[in-house]
Amino acid sequence: MTFRTAAAAIVVPLAVGAVLTGGAATPSAQSQTTFSEHVAPIVFANCTTCHRPGEAAPFSLLSYRDARPLAKAIASATASHVMPPWKAGPSDYPFDNARRLTDDQIATIQKWVADGAPEGNPAKTPALPRFTEGWQLGTPDLAVTMNEPFDVPASGPDVYRNFVVPLNLDRDVWVRAIDFRPSARAVVHHSLFFLDTTGAARARDADDPAPGFPGGMGGGRVVGQGRGVAAILGNGDANAQADGVARAAGLGGWALGGRALELPSGLAFFVAKGSDLILSTHFHPSGTAQHERSSVGLYFASGPPTQAFTAVQLPPVFGVFEGLDIPAGQERYTITDSFVIPVDVRAFAIGAHAHYLAKAFTLKATLPDGAVKTLLSIADWDFSWQERYRFKEFVSLPKGTRLDATVTYDNSAANKRNPSRPPVRVYWGEESTDEMGSIGMQVVTANRGDLPQLQQAIAAHIRERAFTGPGLRQLLQRRGAARGAQ
Repeated sequence: MTFRTAAAAIVVPLAVGAVLTGGAATPSAQSQTTFSEHVAPIVFANCTTCHRPGEAAPFSLLSYRDARPLAKAIASATASHVMPPWKAGPSDYPFDNARRLTDDQIATIQKWVADGAPEGNPAKTPALPRFTEGWQLGTPDLAVTMNEPFDVPASGPDVYRNFVVPLNLDRDVWVRAIDFRPSARAVVHHSLFFLDTTGAARARDADDPAPGFPGGMGGGRVVGQGRGVAAILGNGDANAQADGVARAAGLGGWALGGRALELPSGLAFFVAKGSDLILSTHFHPSGTAQHERSSVGLYFASGPPTQAFTAVQLPPVFGVFEGLDIPAGQERYTITDSFVIPVDVRAFAIGAHAHYLAKAFTLKATLPDGAVKTLLSIADWDFSWQERYRFKEFVSLPKGTRLDATVTYDNSAANKRNPSRPPVRVYWGEESTDEMGSIGMQVVTANRGDLPQLQQAIAAHIRERAFTGPGLRQLLQRRGAARGAQ
């Protein structure tokens, strides 16, 4: 089963990027619960952001006529917390714009179905929300689109492709937010954004007759930049300057289920004039041939940022050094990593990435006083819904805090998301049927001058994992064996 068919099996993909608002009246135990008065406010606030024409969901939920045939499916999906798509569990630090229905909202939907899913008085139906058409954050300061569409085949292995999109900037700019709009949502799993000021990517593109040029996950390597969770979350430390402001060559990215990337006030990406934007995109064939022509919107900051930021990723580079070797049928396979923060930092966003076999993620912080805090907990990972979670407030983590990351996999037949029937042995790799796994957290240093020390500690941790872990040796051996078999 591919992640697309798995997603299709969830009948009601409710609003991605919606806010949990809506003044639905709470019905009494004796009164009849109706769509117009009680359920529509919940649906309109939490579903219609995506369930409307031109958005990601496969059908609309804009009226009673839309919702009535799906009443039981809506009740089932919301009661099981499958929808709205919000995978992060309880944390000691609340997230911004959490998409999670309250117990009362879920109970209201359940009672509506039990009462026969009546419409009620149409005059009591609230007005539909006013949506910003197209770009999530309004009209961008600069919108760019791929020069030509890329043909994604109906079937076959996953496709990794890098596309050069000229920005044609005649001046340096600072970017505070980025929005990504795929034209063929059914096949785009994620896209990472990189900058190239050298022309190297254009040359690679010109050498390939098809749009773009091939490359694995993290196409920034073609222009000498980094890759991994930091790239997905947005790594602001690619080329830190003496003034503590980062000149970033990575601009974050978009993954299935994600929203526009918006940095906290005072932070921004640097984009030099003459830069080309590189979209390093992962396609997953859906059974139908598709033509993808992605667009990206850039929102400029009014001036330079007040501080730079970086990312701590555990294990580094999606766990490539961990030697992932998951036996067929194994229900619980775990990798772990730890890192001690050498300076005071403030975290503002966090996220995770893996493929189908991942089951659970946790990132805990043990503070210098011994207190243990949960930063991220995902108990039921879903490859189809990956998110960058932004904390409501900056999270202060003092010098000496130990971060402990755990990623758990389930390669048994009981894992409904397992793409192999029967299960097969799985190693680290970039295909969706391979595995990987990391948690990445974006931070600023409490003191601007401490950024280089933090960056050096992160680099040392990556080297340590690379030299002591079995993963790199395992990967080279398998690739060597594959070449020998050809």
